[in-house]
Amino acid sequence: MIKHLSGDYETVEYDSQRSVMLYDNVQTEAYPVHWHNAVELVMPLKNPYTVTVGNVDYHIQENEVLFIPSCDLHSMEAIPGRRLIFQCDNSVLGDLPVLEPVMRALSSPILITDEYNRDLRRLAKKTMLDIFSLYNAHTELSDVRIYSLIVELLTAIREQQLEQSKIEMDCDDDTITEYSEKFGVVFKYIDNNYMYDITLDQLADVAGYSKYHFSRIFKQYNSMSYLQYINARRTKAAEHLLLDPDIPITEVAMRSGFKSLTTFNRIFKDIKHCTPTDFKKLYAVH
Repeated sequence: MIKHLSGDYETVEYDSQRSVMLYDNVQTEAYPVHWHNAVELVMPLKNPYTVTVGNVDYHIQENEVLFIPSCDLHSMEAIPGRRLIFQCDNSVLGDLPVLEPVMRALSSPILITDEYNRDLRRLAKKTMLDIFSLYNAHTELSDVRIYSLIVELLTAIREQQLEQSKIEMDCDDDTITEYSEKFGVVFKYIDNNYMYDITLDQLADVAGYSKYHFSRIFKQYNSMSYLQYINARRTKAAEHLLLDPDIPITEVAMRSGFKSLTTFNRIFKDIKHCTPTDFKKLYAVH
């Protein structure tokens, strides 16, 4: 299945003029630790399947779906059976500001089971089967409809996450709506100022909360701290700058808002699983 692997980086080889890939996988072979810029969904059709993402083993039963975010290191065991493995270009999803709220659903891998949410599991299964049909039909609008299905599924997942946050935070609909509106303003502030130093005081002031309340609620609402969110936004900006061969890595770090090259290297590797230098070389080759 993996056609082009450089180190642990996989170049996903889409068919001509397509930005989606579907494998009807029946091979009993192991796939080594690798990562790619594609979002990946895996659904076993016959026999369970195991995928390791990071250091976590995800045991997927038939008709369950594992969502793997782009750039996460993962591997698959050699297990007999049949599964659908779908990949789509993350830039189509991740670079559109309008989709940022639903892309927050993919901050970490998601195994969609009946225990996670029965309605979501049914929707995920239907989504994968519909993608299978559309992919093989390969009409003029097949890929457009496939992406619309992915967005619909991500939207449903994000809605479920927000509903769960409301329960965990013990707040009503009006309060969760308030958080959504206030954090929407905070996200825009970070988008416009990630290249500068951003303090907790500034973000709390933008939201209109105390520092303590802001820090606690932000993490509960987004499943990550405000510092993790800022670093993820800076790393995303750095990715784009690294694609330009004329911009030195030190300049990329400064323009992305990192205070030092050491900090940039450490955070970039934590998020992307490779150094900025390796990332730049990979894209120079591919």
